[in-house]
Amino acid sequence: MTPRRPRDIGTAAETAAVRHLHTAGWPHAERRALRGHLDAGDITGCPGVCIEVKGGDAARTASDLTISRWMEELAREVVNARAAVGLLVVQRAGVGPANAGRWWAYMPAFQLAALVCESPGPDDDRGAFPVRMLLADATALLRAAGYGTPPVAPDADTTRPVVGNFDGRRRDDTTTVHLPAADQTA
Repeated sequence: MTPRRPRDIGTAAETAAVRHLHTAGWPHAERRALRGHLDAGDITGCPGVCIEVKGGDAARTASDLTISRWMEELAREVVNARAAVGLLVVQRAGVGPANAGRWWAYMPAFQLAALVCESPGPDDDRGAFPVRMLLADATALLRAAGYGTPPVAPDADTTRPVVGNFDGRRRDDTTTVHLPAADQTA
């Protein structure tokens, strides 16, 4: 068996993440074309959210140092994408592409706090450490905070589409969440 090229591994992981996003409230999510040094994440079609995806053996065996480096990469991409929120999606060992919702999703702690408490994050590094959760939980949290399509109420009529037109406004019009490493890389 010939080894898979890194690009093929990345494509497969990104495709799996996009499939999950379609079912989790982002029907317009798609893989982003490469942008060179102004990389804005791997997935587009999620207004206000920058998503970086890592797959293959590097992701399944990622060390804390590797995750930290990927979080720094994500911080730069959030700035390039002009997004309010950054999400690092990492394939888990033993969890295949069909279950991408069970892959790990990382975000800075202050960003998580801002999503949950609707308060701005700190301007220092106290909340810059990553928080790990399942991708399915991260997408549910983001939808509850106003990103993606609105969650469907249990008694809602599901025979009609719930997706409305994007009004062009970003969720961060009132609260901007800054990733600390972004200011160092400008």
